[in-house]
Amino acid sequence: FGLKAQAHARPSRHPRSAPPKNKHPGNMGKAGQARQVFRTYGKTKSASKVKSTEKKNPGQQKLKKGLVPGSVLIILAGRFRGRRAVFLKQLASGLLLVTGPYAVNGVPLRRVNQRMCIGTSTKVDLKGADFGKVDDAYFASDSAAKKGKKDEMFSKDGPKSEMSAEKKAGQKTMDDAIVKGLGADHKA
Repeated sequence: FGLKAQAHARPSRHPRSAPPKNKHPGNMGKAGQARQVFRTYGKTKSASKVKSTEKKNPGQQKLKKGLVPGSVLIILAGRFRGRRAVFLKQLASGLLLVTGPYAVNGVPLRRVNQRMCIGTSTKVDLKGADFGKVDDAYFASDSAAKKGKKDEMFSKDGPKSEMSAEKKAGQKTMDDAIVKGLGADHKA
C-alpha cells in the first residue's frame, strides 16, 4: 500500500496538537493587552505643566434674570420649601440672602442657593432696611460649641443651640423695615 505524501500539510484537528502560528505575532486582536507606545522627545525639551490643572478662581455668580433686591422668591428646597421669601442681597459666596419676614411667614434671615428658588414678579420696597453687616461669617456656627465629648452629644440634658440675642434683635430690626414695605395683600 503505497501512500502518497501530501502536497501541503493540513492542520490537525486533534486537541493536543499546537495551534497554527499567527502570521503577525504583535497583533493579538482584542484578546491581548493594548500595545503601549512610549514616545521619547529630544533631550532639550522639558515637561511643562498642563495649564488646565491650574484652577481659576471663579468670580461671583451671576444673578438669575429678574432677581433684584426686594424681589419675592419661592423657595424650592429645604425646611422652608414652598414658602415665599424676600430677596435682600447676594453674598460673597454667591448665595442669596433672604428673609420671610419671620414675623409674617416664619422664614428667618437665611442663605439660599439661587438654583433652589424661583423669582416672581412681585417686588417689595426695602427702604430703611439695613442688612449691610450680614455676610457669610454671620451664619458661621460656633466651633467651640461643636467641640465636645462624645458622651455630651447623646445626653438629653446637654446644651441646646439657640439663636443668640443679638441675632434675634437683628432679625427683628431688619424685618420691621421690610414689613412696612409689604402691601396688605402680601402679609396674609
